[in-house]
Amino acid sequence: MEIKEAQKTVDNWIKKHGVRYFNELTNMAILTEEVGEVARIIARQYGEQSSKKSDNKELSDELADVLFVVICLANQTDIDLTDALQKNLDKKTNRDSERHHNNSKLA
Repeated sequence: MEIKEAQKTVDNWIKKHGVRYFNELTNMAILTEEVGEVARIIARQYGEQSSKKSDNKELSDELADVLFVVICLANQTDIDLTDALQKNLDKKTNRDSERHHNNSKLA
């Protein structure tokens, strides 16, 4: 699925099943919550924290939750994520094209 298609699919889902978008502030709080769930999984699967019996969430599902809310925020603030991502990659390329190659910590 292309990003533009994902934005349209989420918009259609919201209109059909979600009644309306939550306001931007609520979605920001939801995004923070979802990122926290991703952090919990990463800390337990790849970090030093041990898992609990109640830790039964899948990283793929939680990352999809994060993406869903990011798309919601983009839709309700009229941001074309395809365009925004391309501009962001261009900025990073111009700024960091040699930076990481010259970083001895990454060698």
